[in-house]
Amino acid sequence: MAPFALACILSFIPAFFYSAILFYLDRFEREPKRLIVAAFAWGAIVATTGAVIGTFVLQWGVKAFTGDDAMAEVTGTVLFAPIVEELTKGAAVFLVFWFFRHEFDSVLDGMVYGGVTALGFAATENVLYLYFKGYEEGGGLSGMLSLFVLRVILGGWMHAAYTAVFGAGLAIARLTRSAFVRVAAPLAGLGIAMGMHALHNSMATFLVEHAGAGGLLATLAVDWIGWALVFGMFLMALAQERRWLRTYLAEEVQSGFITADEYAVAVSVRSQLSARLRIRGAKAFYQALAELSQKKHQLAKLGDERGNAARVESIRAAIVALRSGPA
Repeated sequence: MAPFALACILSFIPAFFYSAILFYLDRFEREPKRLIVAAFAWGAIVATTGAVIGTFVLQWGVKAFTGDDAMAEVTGTVLFAPIVEELTKGAAVFLVFWFFRHEFDSVLDGMVYGGVTALGFAATENVLYLYFKGYEEGGGLSGMLSLFVLRVILGGWMHAAYTAVFGAGLAIARLTRSAFVRVAAPLAGLGIAMGMHALHNSMATFLVEHAGAGGLLATLAVDWIGWALVFGMFLMALAQERRWLRTYLAEEVQSGFITADEYAVAVSVRSQLSARLRIRGAKAFYQALAELSQKKHQLAKLGDERGNAARVESIRAAIVALRSGPA
C-alpha cells in the first residue's frame, strides 16, 4: 500500500469512528446526518485549507518583519495556528447556528457540531503529519506508526474538545434572551478554545523539546484533563436534555396527547433502544417526542421566536402520524 494512502486510512477511519461516537452519544434528539456530514467535510476541506493559508500568511509576515525564521515558526505554532484554526473550524458551527437555527436546540447540539467539524479538520491535518513528518522525515513506516499512536490514538480528541467549547458557547447564546450573554457566550467559548489550543501547542513546542518524555507525559496529562472537563460538559448537556424530556413530556401525558407508557420509553435510553429494535417506526416516533420537548422548552424560554409555536404544533401533527408505528 502506498504510504500516502496508508496515512489517509490511519487518519480518516478513526475520525469517522470518533464522529460516530459523538453522533450516537446524542441519545435523545440526534442531528440530521446531512448537517453532520457537511460539518465534517467543512473541517476536512475548507477549514484545513483556510488554516494552512492563513497561518502561512501570518507566519510569513513575522518572518518578513523580523527576519527571524525561528521566531516566525514559534509564533505560527503557538499563537497564529490556535487563532486561525479555531476560527476556520468555528465558522462551520456558526453557519449551522445561523442558517439552521431550528436544528440548534441545546448545548449538546452545539458541542456535537463543533466536535464533528474538528474531527474532520484533524483527519486532514493528521494525513499531512503522518505522511510528511512521520513517513518522509521520521524514518518511514515506523515513524508514521509512532506519530499515529501519538496524534490519533493518544491525541485523537484534541481538536474536537476545543471546538466543542465554542459550539457550547453558541448554543448558550441561542437559548437566552440576554443580549449580553448572546455576545459574551460565543466569545468566551472561542477564547477558551483558542486558549486550550495555544496551551497544548506551547507545551508541545517548549516542554517536549526540553524535557523529552517527561514533557510529553505532562502535555498529555494536561490535554486529557482538559478533554475530561469538556466531556463532563457533554454529559451535563445530555442530562439537561433528559430533564427537558421529563418536564415537557409529562405535560403531554397530563393532557392525554401521549400515554404513560410512551412517556416511560421516551425518557429511558435503554427502553428506547429496546423499542427501536422491536418496533418499526419507533426511532422516528421517539425522536419526534424529544424534538417536541426541546421546542416546548424554547417556546417557554424564548417565546414565539421565529415560529416556535407553529413548530410545536407541526411536531405534534407528525407524532400523530407516526403513532401507528410504535403503538
